[in-house]
Amino acid sequence: MENTDTERAVLVGLAADIMEERERSSDATLDELEALLETAGGRSFGKILQSKRAPDPRSFIGEGKVREVKALIEANECTLAVFDNELSPSQLRALEEDLGVHVLDRSQLILDIFATRARTREGRLQVELAQYNYLLPRLTGMWTHLVRQTASGGKSPIGTRGPGETQLETDRRHIRRKIQKLEEELEDVRRVRGTQRRAREKNGVPVIALVGYTNAGKSTLLNRLTGAGIEANDRLFDTLDTTTRKLTLAPGSEALLSDTVGFIRKLPHHLVEAFKATLEELAFADVLVHVIDASSPERETQIDVVRRLISELGAAGTPCIDLYNKADICPDPAMIPRGENVIAVSAKTGEGTDRLLEKINEILNQGKKRLTLTLPYSAGALLDTLHREAQVHDVKYTDAGIVVDVTVKQELWGAVRAYTGDGRV
Repeated sequence: MENTDTERAVLVGLAADIMEERERSSDATLDELEALLETAGGRSFGKILQSKRAPDPRSFIGEGKVREVKALIEANECTLAVFDNELSPSQLRALEEDLGVHVLDRSQLILDIFATRARTREGRLQVELAQYNYLLPRLTGMWTHLVRQTASGGKSPIGTRGPGETQLETDRRHIRRKIQKLEEELEDVRRVRGTQRRAREKNGVPVIALVGYTNAGKSTLLNRLTGAGIEANDRLFDTLDTTTRKLTLAPGSEALLSDTVGFIRKLPHHLVEAFKATLEELAFADVLVHVIDASSPERETQIDVVRRLISELGAAGTPCIDLYNKADICPDPAMIPRGENVIAVSAKTGEGTDRLLEKINEILNQGKKRLTLTLPYSAGALLDTLHREAQVHDVKYTDAGIVVDVTVKQELWGAVRAYTGDGRV
């Protein structure tokens, strides 16, 4: 039996010749839009894909297609039309007038999901900033449906959750002030993260970041590797707030493993900007684990989306492992590539995870050596350098000097070579 609170919707997409390839709609992107709608609490009662040379300036999809969408809406008693592309403010208003229902574009739907999923103060700040940046140029006439809904005692429909009615009715100047305040608060968050990061670096604790397309299985992998107990569901954007747990790589060797928000194609630019406080961790991670859904028919497109966003976030130079997850349900295991930093796993069963840990350990230890040094007592400055820039495991003060058990990077080999006993590193 259908939940009476479930909002009924028609999904619409446009593939225009003049659009960039990644902005065009397709059957695959409409299927993804349907999954997003279900995540937001709605249900699709039809999909319409239009092909044109260029978007219609007023109605986006053309008057004939608008009539077709309206007929589908009326036949299924829908209250919502969701477009797979980004609409201009004037197109949103024109479509609401013509269709007689609330109209959302893909960006609004994603923002709505983020508004309901963010749990931490940081996550909520990021979502609120993204919503205000999206709404600022769209204030005029856009929220008349909200007044109609709340005046009649109805619940807030999909796409209206977040900052709330009173804020959205304020003038642009107030919203700009709000945006500035949110940006300042997020800058404070970045400063705190920077302090925490420096403390980790000082303590020699490496950071591994899980990245990947939404619903690729990152949270399931985090649970498998660390026993974190994070709820992992088969739905898009199930994880919004970064979760970090200790990871044991080998006896006596630990790292921090962070799960990040999943990427998605056509992610609103201002949402990427707003989430940089979380995603900037990627640029400072020692290793990225790119979790790929090996079973997805859209796998190659998803890989391209993630790699492009990693590059935009300044992490293209970070060592990266391509982890093909869900290998146990991949239709053709022979299609999983082979390579130096390519591993096939099943986060669900645990198959292949030992090899993943070995590979992470191998990357982290490239150019590092564990040595026993005997320093003269006059070399206190070098000992300070080792505490600051290397991983000191043990220090003993003996008659022969200061005996230091330490793991050093390649750039320190020259400074410590004379204290290894045989002059070799």
